[in-house]
Amino acid sequence: MSLQMVSTVSNSSLLQPGFSLLNFDGHVFFFGQKGWPKRSCPTGVFLLDIKQNELKMKPAFFSKDSCYLPPLRYPALCTLRSDAKADEYQYIIHGGKTPNNDLSDKIYFMSLVSKTSKKMTFQCIEKDLGGDVPEARYGHTINVVHSRGRSMSVLFGGRSYTPLAQRTTEKWNSVVDCVPSVFLIDFEFGCCTSYILPELQDGLSFHVSIARDDTIYILGGHSLQNNTRSPNLYKVKIDLPLGTPAVTCTILPGGVSVSSAIVTQISDTEFVLVGGYHSDNQKRLVCNTIVLEDSKIEIVESVSPEWTPDIKHCRTWFGCDMGKGSVLLGIPGANKQLSPDANYFYILRCKGAEEDKEEESITQICSQTSSEDPGDSTPFEDSEEFCFSAEANSFDADDADTYNEDDEEDESETGYWITCCASCNIDINTWVPFYSTELNKPAMILCSSGAGHWVHAQCMDLSETMLIRLSEANVKYFCNKHVDLNKGLQTPQKMVCLKKQPMKPLRKKKTMKLSTSAKKSFLRRLFE
Repeated sequence: MSLQMVSTVSNSSLLQPGFSLLNFDGHVFFFGQKGWPKRSCPTGVFLLDIKQNELKMKPAFFSKDSCYLPPLRYPALCTLRSDAKADEYQYIIHGGKTPNNDLSDKIYFMSLVSKTSKKMTFQCIEKDLGGDVPEARYGHTINVVHSRGRSMSVLFGGRSYTPLAQRTTEKWNSVVDCVPSVFLIDFEFGCCTSYILPELQDGLSFHVSIARDDTIYILGGHSLQNNTRSPNLYKVKIDLPLGTPAVTCTILPGGVSVSSAIVTQISDTEFVLVGGYHSDNQKRLVCNTIVLEDSKIEIVESVSPEWTPDIKHCRTWFGCDMGKGSVLLGIPGANKQLSPDANYFYILRCKGAEEDKEEESITQICSQTSSEDPGDSTPFEDSEEFCFSAEANSFDADDADTYNEDDEEDESETGYWITCCASCNIDINTWVPFYSTELNKPAMILCSSGAGHWVHAQCMDLSETMLIRLSEANVKYFCNKHVDLNKGLQTPQKMVCLKKQPMKPLRKKKTMKLSTSAKKSFLRRLFE
């Protein structure tokens, strides 16, 4: 094993505990950052370009028929192939924490649809399920098993929020273990069935699962109810006849008591277990080799890399499998007050360079690899998720330059802590959350006047309902200062009224004057 430090280009704050890495054709893509870089890139997926020990990030592209894929932390993901020997595959993404710190129950399929020297385009599709649909959760795993020419996905574990009926004011956002049910998902027919196995008594999260053929091995994991890390090794076998599937579970000896560990595959039958925690405050610095042969599993302690002093002395660490026997590890910066978001990264290579050319095997790996307490990580910045100025397909290949935080606007002048209008009352020293979706920064909205500028939603007297509606609709918004201009653009031009000629007054008819004798003569004839 070899450990090598990677220098980042002013963007290490984007990689927070809970991120995921996707490997397409040898290219590693990052998914699940804490907020939108540049605030105008709506994809949320970035290519990790690592050259000469320097890490750079480039925005990815999605096809026009793709659905919206929010940045999710602690989701369950694995690869899915049309058959066991197919070269093409796609990623299944389920659950995870959403930007608003809610939990997702959605399932997405992400695949590579086109690839050029400058641009790789993805497609994301949301899948609907019927039957025993798994509840929203995070810290769980999903795998694919193959039996008798059929394939199914298997979902297990995780945590979810306490049901609404059981919440209290003091513990409103507390989490609990999900019921330890095994879910079989048939994506061909869009149905899901849950199974309760007597061997699985306690809920588990941030465990490791390895699937091979028709068997899944579940290793480690943390139980909130008992505050323990299970030493058991579970073998779940899935039989898929034409009728009802058969699910059995066996408890095997030789397990490892660990949570939030990372598993990477180095050969067709060999894996390496890296990192994790023995307890809440004790990292696990020992590595293990896992060998799968036929229906047997063997776990032995292997030679660990020479950890640096920074890794040894830090309280937390996090990371994810990069594929092909490599792991990306991150540790928080030492000077939290000077740079609270700074993280430092290492690449751990578990096999030699000559072995990197081996073809990727069909064995599926799934592990929850980040710091298991999401409260310790930097939360999502909800206000950065409101994006109005660009669509996912509006980025040309020539514009896909490496992301660098130096390109960001100076927030001292145009960022969150600004005077956005004459009546602006946002103060960095006294600011408190105004909307329920805010966490540690005020919500902002982009005024579309001219080149656009950011204003505080609170100063614009926007209700939270209107703010969310505008963010979902992706429509133009004009601040109070420019709203008259907007109305002037939308109001039709006034039509010039035609001048009407006034009507001529009627002429008075001339009347004849009669003498008194004539009047008497007229009246006498009238009454005769």
